[in-house]
Amino acid sequence: MRWKRPAKLMALAVVGALSVASSNTPWHATVEVSDRAHTVGNPEAETKLTEFVSYTCPHCAEFAIKGDPPLQLAYIGTGKLKLEVRPVIRNSVDLVATMLVQCGDASKFPRNHTMFMLSQRNWLPITQRASQAQVARWTASDKAAARRAIANDLGFYGLMEARGYSRVDSDKCLNDQSQADRLEANTDADSAEFDVHSTPSFAIDGKLLKDVHEWTSLETALNSQLQEPK
Repeated sequence: MRWKRPAKLMALAVVGALSVASSNTPWHATVEVSDRAHTVGNPEAETKLTEFVSYTCPHCAEFAIKGDPPLQLAYIGTGKLKLEVRPVIRNSVDLVATMLVQCGDASKFPRNHTMFMLSQRNWLPITQRASQAQVARWTASDKAAARRAIANDLGFYGLMEARGYSRVDSDKCLNDQSQADRLEANTDADSAEFDVHSTPSFAIDGKLLKDVHEWTSLETALNSQLQEPK
């Protein structure tokens, strides 16, 4: 399949949006979990936006910085839209990041997601200059050990500690082979169902948006959809 720095203030705005998206019901912190996704927002919202996202995709990190604040404030925070986040597992690092983002209580998911996206510029270059010894550890036949090696070498344990997770907590999630298998199977299923070939990609109410991979075009599509009578 084909897969496709931000200013400091913009990065901070992403985190800020998670805190002030709504002065009443905190829809930005309302999370439901299914076998296929984490859904953030008003469960009763008539419009559902699905985001297909990869944690090793630079364009996804760019969207998190530029698109997440207005999406949280104007759409999710107001309760008129719910966001379903479906991870796309492109490689072993994606798998490790996704397992940690989804680790623990569902309420932690939004900030875990934001943390990995905003820190991507720090850890992704490490994968590009990995030594042969590191690659050997990352591809070990013991899959859980390989995932732990990736987390260690890329500094993921430190990120998770900043979110209140001990190393034991993180390892418990990384050791879950059934979860790893499920995430990879979900990626295959989403590719077959939605014909997803690049990230980020988006669907509105189950229909994939063609050639929409950044905030400006997504905003246009959302506004058009929300203006239509239900």
